[in-house]
Amino acid sequence: MNRDQLGRLIGSGFGLVFIEANAGALPTAVAVLLRVVGVAAFLALVLLGRRRPQVAESGSEPGGASFGSRYWLVVMAEAVAIVAGLAVINKVLHTPEATAGWIALVVGVHFFGIAVAWRRPAMHALGAGLAACGALGLVLAFCGAAAAVVALVAGIAPGAMLLGSVWWSGRAVVAPGRAG
Repeated sequence: MNRDQLGRLIGSGFGLVFIEANAGALPTAVAVLLRVVGVAAFLALVLLGRRRPQVAESGSEPGGASFGSRYWLVVMAEAVAIVAGLAVINKVLHTPEATAGWIALVVGVHFFGIAVAWRRPAMHALGAGLAACGALGLVLAFCGAAAAVVALVAGIAPGAMLLGSVWWSGRAVVAPGRAG
């Protein structure tokens, strides 16, 4: 498994976590369906990733995934921001419903750092989408929206975005130059 494949595995894994962690706020039938679809999508991405021919690290895409110090600095900042924000949300603001929104916002912002660290400007779009879902989820939670609405906006949608972005990035590897 090369670094780009590992990056895709991490992204799809967190997409699945977003869906699984937030589906419980929805009606049971919808939650079960979303959880099954999330697992199926994750497994399909894992299987497709394993079936792709291995590309030597030197032959990776320009600006490929690098898990060096810049990556770990971004991840550490993300972890600190999540923990600090959750402490404020839960202990000061007493609005645990805003948890998913905060996490999606921070994860979205973290993708701006990852885009720079990995020299992948296209990741800014994913970061913007996740951050927007998180910000909207925060607003909805603080305005008293139903838990299911917050879960859809700040949890299910970001999970789908992560899974979709992994699929999209894998498409380019499988079929370079192919329009579609």
